[in-house]
Amino acid sequence: MPASIVQPRQMVIGAGAIDQVLPILQNRGLHRPIVVTDAFMMRCGNVDRLRIPLEHAGMPCHVFADVVPDPTSSSIEQGLKALTEHGADCVIALGGGSPIDSAKAIAFLAKWGGTMRDYKVPATNNAPGLPVIAIPTTAGTGSEVTRFTIITDEENDEKMLCTGMAFCPDVAVIDYELTLSKPRRLTADTGLDALTHAIEAYVSRRRNPFSDGMAQLAMRSLGRHLRTVYRQPDNRDAREAVMLAATWAGLAFSNSSVCLVHGMSRPLGAFFHIPHGLSNAMLLPRITEFSVEAARPLYADCARFMGIAAGTDSDEAASAKLIDELHQLNSDLDVPALGELGINESEYFSLLPVMAEQAHASGSPGNNPRVPSMEETISLYTEAWR
Repeated sequence: MPASIVQPRQMVIGAGAIDQVLPILQNRGLHRPIVVTDAFMMRCGNVDRLRIPLEHAGMPCHVFADVVPDPTSSSIEQGLKALTEHGADCVIALGGGSPIDSAKAIAFLAKWGGTMRDYKVPATNNAPGLPVIAIPTTAGTGSEVTRFTIITDEENDEKMLCTGMAFCPDVAVIDYELTLSKPRRLTADTGLDALTHAIEAYVSRRRNPFSDGMAQLAMRSLGRHLRTVYRQPDNRDAREAVMLAATWAGLAFSNSSVCLVHGMSRPLGAFFHIPHGLSNAMLLPRITEFSVEAARPLYADCARFMGIAAGTDSDEAASAKLIDELHQLNSDLDVPALGELGINESEYFSLLPVMAEQAHASGSPGNNPRVPSMEETISLYTEAWR
């Protein structure tokens, strides 16, 4: 069956790419942007680096800097109000996954109305909203090139997955220099998020030759550079390699799918506010162990791409090396266990049935090589705690 590939119309990649935003807007006839970002981006000067050239060129540029981690329906409403009051004709997202996901949602609702609850899966949303220019400052989510956004519904603590061509940015501006100031913990979590994207895209039941190629590139780069960028945060070559890997992994899973790790990760973020990349990292080794028997040759390929298994290794040996490597990566990058995060244990276990139900409702577990029952999902959550 033919694969339908979705990606931004333009990608500007390399050191200093953020300085190309003005000509990008001019070439598209856009004149009144709103920047969707967070307080940290304001403090570190990245917003001024973006805003001042635009205003000097006569483009009124409003800044909405009230994005919250794991953006919520109410924070999207606030951003939509700011956009409407400014009369924006486009949205510039600056930051990690939360600002980019927020910008996608705000730009879509600005044109089509309603609330994000109206557009969550199983709905598919292809009609475009306002143009979005996405500038990632972390190397992990891949949101700058994906057709997804995730917004939390505060009424029931559900992370709503919204999908469709409408949520793929028009332009991705990928400037690795923006990641040089990332703290060590964020470097690890976002890098492991990208690795999860690549592995899940490659083993997904919805994989295709395009997504396979992007996933391979990402795994090769992350296998070589992820530990380096964690241990040597000023290593520019490693920063650039991991930034590109995150974008490749984003293109991979956006045009394939994520699987069980992501399905189970979203409720952890909604209920306990665990950063998305960290919850993925905590789940990835055990869920790989659970899944490997259903797609051993594919998991063996992942080990070979990452450089931890040789072409002469059997699939069984290579897939075993992958599992060992995922555990070792978590150790080397200081990933804690769920039970070490200060979460209330009784609350966690009382929510297992609800989390399992929400995980399955997202649709992602159905793409996994081995699709778990509800009871098996609860058991995997239980093991993740320990």
